[in-house]
Amino acid sequence: MGELIRFSRPDGQECPGYLATPAAGGDAPGIVVIQEWWGLNDQIRGVADRFAAAGYRALVPDLYRGRVAATPDEANHMMSGLDWGAATVQDVQGAVHHLGRGGRRVAVLGFCMGGALTLLAAAKVSGVTAGVCFYGIPPESACDFASIRVPLLLHFAEHDDWCNAAAVDQLAARLTAGRVPHDLHRYDAQHAFFNEQRPEVYDAATSKLAWDRSLQFLARELGA
Repeated sequence: MGELIRFSRPDGQECPGYLATPAAGGDAPGIVVIQEWWGLNDQIRGVADRFAAAGYRALVPDLYRGRVAATPDEANHMMSGLDWGAATVQDVQGAVHHLGRGGRRVAVLGFCMGGALTLLAAAKVSGVTAGVCFYGIPPESACDFASIRVPLLLHFAEHDDWCNAAAVDQLAARLTAGRVPHDLHRYDAQHAFFNEQRPEVYDAATSKLAWDRSLQFLARELGA
């Protein structure tokens, strides 16, 4: 269903990515899908394929340029070495422009590290219509949450050592104070509950609920 492509960044460089296209063709709304800290692996390609099956063009920028982590330590090393600024205003921006050609609507959606980058993109990337964040929060110093003017859907796990309850409460308060349109859900689940390749944390029922809510939100905001 998908293919490896290269698309242009604002600085003129190219970024590789995985593009999944629906049977209806290239006129569908777009979704930029942002990887977890593992990289552009089979699992995140599968997410893009699911969005294509639902009628969207889904593009996953390859933020690690072909590298895929096999262990948490390796993933943490890759994430720590990522230039988050360039990933946001170059790679994600380029992906949004690629999908948005012709005035098509584009949402940004990401998981874990990608969830944090989704919020950064909502604040800093032009052409974004909406954002869907799965259990990711960027550092407060990296994002002016009050500057976000696109609707957000946020999914968080109640049993999460990274995006813990206090951090989610603080994020919710800042979005509310900034009058950012948002709908935030908390689930009786663990971090990465959506990743079916993580059997120790994957929750099928919670994953389906979050998926269904995301599809409803995207259909409303993208007009699909």
